[in-house]
Amino acid sequence: MPDTDTHPTDPIVEARQREIATEHVVFKMLQYVEAAHPGLLDTIEASLDHLGDHAKDDTKDDAAVRRIAQRMIDSARAS
Repeated sequence: MPDTDTHPTDPIVEARQREIATEHVVFKMLQYVEAAHPGLLDTIEASLDHLGDHAKDDTKDDAAVRRIAQRMIDSARAS
């Protein structure tokens, strides 16, 4: 695995890697907190109507953002 400190990474690759790492950390945090404080996932799920895509162009897709969040919640529940 290349060392990104000495080998600059393409910005698209770097964004993908950051997204994968962030999703993993958030997912594990959701599992941990839900185990200690049942109801967290219900609270997050109830807030999805307020979640949206901040794009200002034709790529804006609030429903897609909500579907991604719902899949993360569903995965945390299933684990």
